Amino acid sequence: MNIAYECLMSFLASFCFGIIFQVRGIKLFTAGFGGLIGWLIYLLSASLFPSSSIPRFFFATVGITIFSELCARVLRAPVSVFLAVALIPLVPGGGIYQTMLYCIHGNTGLALRECVSTIGIAGALAMGVVIVSSVVRLFSEWKHTYHP
Repeated sequence: MNIAYECLMSFLASFCFGIIFQVRGIKLFTAGFGGLIGWLIYLLSASLFPSSSIPRFFFATVGITIFSELCARVLRAPVSVFLAVALIPLVPGGGIYQTMLYCIHGNTGLALRECVSTIGIAGALAMGVVIVSSVVRLFSEWKHTYHP
């Protein structure tokens, strides 16, 4: 597919979920743009990690989390407003669906393989958020302690 088209669709998906999550105004467009940024990072990192998608999900999540932290400070809103909406295109819903479908059809081997992949992606998303949020918090505390 075309990269521009995929990025536009990720923006629209994030934007629409932002409406469902009752995000308003400029924050809605900003959160949607965060989804676009994450998907763009995911697509561009394909050349760096051609054999596994898990590192691509990790780096896309790191990018989204940094973007969300910056937007939260500029627009004076909780980080979760931007983060929850922007992560929508990366959520492994298709993997969860395929896992359940393989289970229902009795394909245990395929179900297990898909489940491990989905858990790996979910773990990459979680680790990206935790690492960036922890670094931001440590930096913020250091700044307030040593540079009042």
